[in-house]
Amino acid sequence: LDVSMDAWNFFFTCLVSLWLHRLYIYSVVGFGISIWIVVQFFNTKTKKKGEKSDVKPAASEGAENKLVNGYATLQAREVYVAGVKIFYGSQTGTAKKFATGLAEAVISLNLPVEVISMGDYDPDDCLAEETTSRNICVFLVATYTDGQPTESAAWFCKWLGEAANDFRFGRTYLKGLRYAVFGLGNSVYVDHYNTVGRNIDRWLWMLSASRIMTRAEGDCNVAQSKHGSIEADFEAWKAKFLSRLQALCRGEKKPCSGKCKKGKCKSSRKQSKESSDHEHGASEHENTEAEELFETSSEEDADAEGAGGTNAVVDVEDLGNIMSYMKKAKRERELEEEAVGTSLTRENTGRKEEGEKREMITPALREALTKQGYKLIGSHSGVKLCRWTKSMLRGRGGCYKHTFYGIESHRCMEATPSLACANKCVFCWRHHTNPVGTEWRWKMDQPEMILQEAIENHQNMIKQFKGVSGVKADRFEEAMTAKHCALSLVGEPIMYPEINRFVKLLHQHSISSFLVTNAQFPDEIRNLEPVTQLYVSVDASTKESLKRIDRPLFKDFWQRFLDSLKALSEKQQRTVYRLTLVKAWNVDELKAYADLISLGKPDFIEVKGVTYCGESSASNLTMANVPWHEEVVRFVQELADLVPDYEIACEHEHSNCLLIAHKKVRLPG
Repeated sequence: LDVSMDAWNFFFTCLVSLWLHRLYIYSVVGFGISIWIVVQFFNTKTKKKGEKSDVKPAASEGAENKLVNGYATLQAREVYVAGVKIFYGSQTGTAKKFATGLAEAVISLNLPVEVISMGDYDPDDCLAEETTSRNICVFLVATYTDGQPTESAAWFCKWLGEAANDFRFGRTYLKGLRYAVFGLGNSVYVDHYNTVGRNIDRWLWMLSASRIMTRAEGDCNVAQSKHGSIEADFEAWKAKFLSRLQALCRGEKKPCSGKCKKGKCKSSRKQSKESSDHEHGASEHENTEAEELFETSSEEDADAEGAGGTNAVVDVEDLGNIMSYMKKAKRERELEEEAVGTSLTRENTGRKEEGEKREMITPALREALTKQGYKLIGSHSGVKLCRWTKSMLRGRGGCYKHTFYGIESHRCMEATPSLACANKCVFCWRHHTNPVGTEWRWKMDQPEMILQEAIENHQNMIKQFKGVSGVKADRFEEAMTAKHCALSLVGEPIMYPEINRFVKLLHQHSISSFLVTNAQFPDEIRNLEPVTQLYVSVDASTKESLKRIDRPLFKDFWQRFLDSLKALSEKQQRTVYRLTLVKAWNVDELKAYADLISLGKPDFIEVKGVTYCGESSASNLTMANVPWHEEVVRFVQELADLVPDYEIACEHEHSNCLLIAHKKVRLPG
């Protein structure tokens, strides 16, 4: 009992003590709780801060991904590029070369790229897939004869053209496909310049495909090319394309809403006019300036859309209003085209007045011709050593001119004062590396300089044979003094405005002259002062075959051809027809050839089998088109029977060539 009482007293005493000191206890407990709360607060804050710093990049990345994915879901065709597909249609290989170069540039941007020949692609099965593939489709297309597509692009263009005009496909068939077009053409063919590129651009737009940039056009005509050559035109466009491609990859929006009528960005053009500080507007204006007339191209569709919507049902009572609207829009377009045409004409006139003429030989052309062995002179002339010159230096035989006319091949200089030509013949042995044109639009060198440098270059090439095994010393010495000039190297010598002065200089240096023309410049033939021998190439005897073989630039090529032959008949000098036989092309027209001979009345007729110059994308000729010498002989015999005033005079089997001469030039005995 005493123990229990002591315990109780102790417990009671403790309780009383605690109660009496309760304020201190409360203060200590409160202080402790406060310290705990403060500690917990700082620990929690520090922990959250650490977690936030650790999680934020991932969260941010997730948010960014979510944003990109969300944006891609809504507008994938405008901000995300899965890859680039480059389609090309090429005849001479230029478009293919451009496609390869563009592919290499795209690869450097770490983007997948595929180069596709249009001939190997089925648009009916595959093109619609590009509307959802998030690819950028690039079309590099050349325009061929008469504005037609190249052989490899023919089916693609045919299908696309039909689809664009077939209501069963629908106007939104290619909606979502993003594309860019670069056309390759020659402005010399005014009526067909870059027709294929323009058509593809128009047809894609009609099917609701979206341009990522304005169509560009490369020009083979160095005189009119914006950058001096088609290669430079392409490089300028490629730089703009790569810049635009990078912008799309970064998710940048289109330069405009895409709702501008007729595909023309009025807002950007307005900005460019209002202020030169609006960089984008200015660049857009520059891009569309030269091509806005053809920027879109279903004008009727756009007008109809403006009048009442493409899918609107038109009441018969409103049909008159619709037609009035379309006629008004058409008149506005015509006035706009006239205004632009006038401005372009003034610009071209201004350039001519200022004398801003380009050199015929561009850097790229100079490199190509130099590789072929040309010694280029000035800005439009050249000289080259003939293989028969090398042969005769070694004491061997000469060319057919030696057999026919006594011209010593080792003393013959092959040259031209104009590398440009007005034809693109299928058998051109230069594979069309020389420029083309219908008139002289380049800077002009003086004939004295051309002749001096031609002789110097010719002599330098002859000097390279000094001491060469087999070269005859006497012939080497003779070869240092040229006695004959064959103005038939390449191009059209008669185009050179100072051709008469040049020929006169040759004769003053005791150098005879053989000048060859392609029968497309009748006035120049009439105005030409006498040369030693004047040639006219007669490559076909009918309008159709001449167009197919010579591929002339002039629209009135046949009349020019006939007028040239008539002009030849009026020349009071020695004249020659040069016939080049292409098997399966022009060897079955004997009666027509006889009629042409009666028209021009040449003194001589050279008939030669075509020379095969190897495979070339510029021509589809093969060895099968080269006639055997026996076939050439048979052709000449049959032709001679049809022209009683002529007879076979000579033969050079090695050159696969025969000479028919007028009986009036036969020597006695």
